[in-house]
Amino acid sequence: MRHITSRRSLAAYPWNTVIETRFTDMDVNRHLNNVAISRLYEETRVRFNWGLRAQFPALRPHYLVAHVATDYLAEGHYPAPVTAAYAVGAIGQSSFRAQMALFQEGACIGLCDTVMVHRGETGPAPLPDDLRAVLEGYALKG
Repeated sequence: MRHITSRRSLAAYPWNTVIETRFTDMDVNRHLNNVAISRLYEETRVRFNWGLRAQFPALRPHYLVAHVATDYLAEGHYPAPVTAAYAVGAIGQSSFRAQMALFQEGACIGLCDTVMVHRGETGPAPLPDDLRAVLEGYALKG
C-alpha cells in the first residue's frame, strides 16, 4: 500500500473530512501516537458510514471490521488538524476494502486499508445490490 503513490494524493479520494487532533493524542516525542492514528482511522470510517446512512437511509448497512493494515509515512503533530480521506477499493461478494489516508498540512502522513464485511442475521452476507452500487461511486480516483 505504501508504494502506491496515487494513494498519497488527497485528490484521489472521493470523500474527506477534517478531524481535530487532541493534546492526549501526543506521545512523549510530541507526535501523534499509533493509538491516536488508529482512532483517527476509526473516526473516518464512522463518519463515512454515518454520511452514507444520512444520504441513503434505505440502505441500512451493517459492517464488521475483519482486517486492518496501517502504514505510517510521516509524523503527525498536535494541534494541527488532520484531513481524513476515504475511498472504496476492491468489492467482493460480502466485503469491501476501505482505503483511507491521513493528511496534515498538505502531506500524507499515513495510509490504512480495512476489510469491511457485510453482516446478515447469521453472519457474513452478500452485499446488497443497492449498497454495492453506492460503494462503487466512492472508488479511488486515478
